[in-house]
Amino acid sequence: MLRLTLSQMRRSLGRLAAAGVAIALGAAFVAATLIAGDVITRTGYDAVTAGYGRADLVVGVPDGTTDDQLADLRAVPGVAGADPVILGWTQVGVGPRETSERLLGTPSDPRLGTLEVVDGAAPSADDEIALSATTAERLGARVGDLVEVSWYPLQEGGSTAAPAEETAEVRLVGIVEDPAGAWSEYGGAGLATPASALRWSGLPSVEEADPVRVLVAADPGRADEVRAGLPDVLPAGATVQTRDEAAAEAVGRITGAGNVLVTVALGFAAIALLVAALVIANTFQVLVAQRARTLALLRCVGARRGQLRASVLTEAALLGVGSSVVGLLLGVGLAQAALSVLARMDLGVPLPATVAVTPAVLLLPVVVGTVVTVLAALVPARVATRVSPVAALRPVDAPSLGAGAGRLRLALSLLLTTGGVAALLGAVALAVAGTGVDEMLPLLVGVLGGATSFVGILLGAVLWLPRVVSAVGALLRRAGPSARLAAANTLRNPRRTAATSTALLIGVTLVAMMSTGAASARTSLARVMDERYPVDLLVVPADGASAVPADVVDLVAGTPGVEQVLEVATARVALDGHLVGAYVLDPDDAPAVLEDDTVVASLADGVAVVPSWTGLDGTVTAHPADDTGATSGPGAQLRVRSGGADEAYLPAAAGDRLAIDGERTLLFARIAAGAPAGQVLTSVQNGISDAEVHVTSPAASRESDERMIDTLLAVVVGLLAVAVVIALVGVANTLSLSVIERRRESATLRAIGLSRRGLRLMLAVEGMLIAGVGAALGVGLGLLYGWAGAATVFGTAGDLRLAVPWTELAIVLAVALLAGLAASVLPARSAARTPPVAALAVD
Repeated sequence: MLRLTLSQMRRSLGRLAAAGVAIALGAAFVAATLIAGDVITRTGYDAVTAGYGRADLVVGVPDGTTDDQLADLRAVPGVAGADPVILGWTQVGVGPRETSERLLGTPSDPRLGTLEVVDGAAPSADDEIALSATTAERLGARVGDLVEVSWYPLQEGGSTAAPAEETAEVRLVGIVEDPAGAWSEYGGAGLATPASALRWSGLPSVEEADPVRVLVAADPGRADEVRAGLPDVLPAGATVQTRDEAAAEAVGRITGAGNVLVTVALGFAAIALLVAALVIANTFQVLVAQRARTLALLRCVGARRGQLRASVLTEAALLGVGSSVVGLLLGVGLAQAALSVLARMDLGVPLPATVAVTPAVLLLPVVVGTVVTVLAALVPARVATRVSPVAALRPVDAPSLGAGAGRLRLALSLLLTTGGVAALLGAVALAVAGTGVDEMLPLLVGVLGGATSFVGILLGAVLWLPRVVSAVGALLRRAGPSARLAAANTLRNPRRTAATSTALLIGVTLVAMMSTGAASARTSLARVMDERYPVDLLVVPADGASAVPADVVDLVAGTPGVEQVLEVATARVALDGHLVGAYVLDPDDAPAVLEDDTVVASLADGVAVVPSWTGLDGTVTAHPADDTGATSGPGAQLRVRSGGADEAYLPAAAGDRLAIDGERTLLFARIAAGAPAGQVLTSVQNGISDAEVHVTSPAASRESDERMIDTLLAVVVGLLAVAVVIALVGVANTLSLSVIERRRESATLRAIGLSRRGLRLMLAVEGMLIAGVGAALGVGLGLLYGWAGAATVFGTAGDLRLAVPWTELAIVLAVALLAGLAASVLPARSAARTPPVAALAVD
């Protein structure tokens, strides 16, 4: 039977190719996801251990380390060196140039160092410093130059007086780099002696630095002895771990989110494999039907049902193993290519040069791919062996559902769909009601309801989907006989039509759902963003200045990308005992710069908007106040409403009643629509670099948040696109198998006058019908699921706004139709090129 199986595979190699492509893509997805998870873990481990140097032990002290504890620790027999992890911060300058620099103390043992000296030497005296390579370049400093260090010492004794700046002139003795990226998030770090590193960071002692980690180097061969002796000198709650133990614990915290992402990606891989299973089941269904006579002859000469079933499953297993190995190689190759591209980008995190092919990466994609293939072939194998030898020697019609099976499937489908829809609507109602409901309950009920209803829809697809395809095709009857034949063909084998269209339905539904959910999220979050970022650009005076200089107003207004500038007065106001900061502005000017429409509308009505944490609403008594809360003046009655802002917004008339000085304290500016907020911020900062002001751009932060949403959506849609691609492979596979199965029928049509062009057109319409209807239904379902999901997630916020991503959905539909058309090209060419006489021959 094995020789027979291999022989049949060789004869059907072309027919198995599409199924092989589908399973290879799914296996590649699994392999790439596992590799990505390993890269995340390895990168996290390298990043953590980089900060430990080559320490033997890592001591954790939750309550911080004191100088006395550090001395006791260093006195433990076998300790070669012990350094607290203290990363200070100071200002360094050379000539007119100045910048900030992170500072580490020189290690007491070389193994505890995390920086590498690339020029000069490490500091050995308190008046020496080594700068990071990036800082030295920024300052134009070289070894031997004098560097001015400035800092503000920490005030002791609870003093609230502003500290006086201190400076020191020191010698630059070395340039250091951070080869392992231990301090990459800070742009690197410099070195000084431990005493100078503390002093220049404004810290009078180790205790004030409050370090919670101490690195320990032991004498050779004495690490275990040191570990046993350290608890005797450590406070309660302290921990002693080896470098690897500490790293493993830290990586578990760092990569928690990464592992969640890997789990989510594996979920998408499961979806891709489910779609691939539908393609595989289709392929084997047709192959088994075409081999009915061969299988019957084998039964006649003594082959048992079990042998025939084993032959089909062996073929599936061989296909699964071969395709999964190809997918494994593809996944590893794509992961390595992605890693190479990322390595060339300045991500600030050292990445491994090559992917790690672990046993899990080698085995899991192959095992999963093979199991999915075999499972998908179970039903076709069972159907094949159920046909009696005598019946199989006659022409066999496409299998159809029995009446009993159809009724059972319909009942289950209706039960699951209606139950799921009810749960989904209940989740939306719970979310919108909100009061007294656990925030996670609507989400859990919604996910359960959505999944249940979708399973119900898929279960009944074989009953209704082919009829929908045929009904849509009926609209094309006036297009000629080719279109009518294409519509009729979709009902010839409803199982295959349903399976093919369902594969596309799954992928498109999920893509449309995520696109709709993201669009609704953006719309719903717009209100939250308006409250959080009410102003695009903010210019405030530097410390010690009372107002923004007049020339700065002109410079900001003239910066490209700045649309409007508004001068605003500020004050401290006591509202029924609540001390708040307030912006005083003219209601007529507010719409030009404020994003929050609620604030604009309130100011126009003469109502002040106060932070929601005050709980104020209605009429309150207001007084001007200072920073300590002391009030002055007779005060005034104000109408206020609670808003989401952090500060109060007062109409100018209210400011006049409170006798608030209308001096230009700061500037609000609006950035022109479409202008990159980050670039405008940089332009403004460069244009007024000499002025004593600080410039911030809430719009740049908002832009970053929105970019994050778009990036996450792009990643999710990209992952789901793999399932859509597999489904489109399935469309091409179905048409190819359909051409093979209907060779005699096509030849008869050709013989009675259907042209080659008509035959190609028939297959093109059939492909576009299957793909188009599956995509259109997927878009509709995705739209409904996306709205339901958005309502469940954002309903509790009380500002739900549903949206339709018309552009994205139109692109999905257009791609599906074009892909359906493209999928028909090769099968149509094959059918049209085959002479009618040759096609009429019996296989």
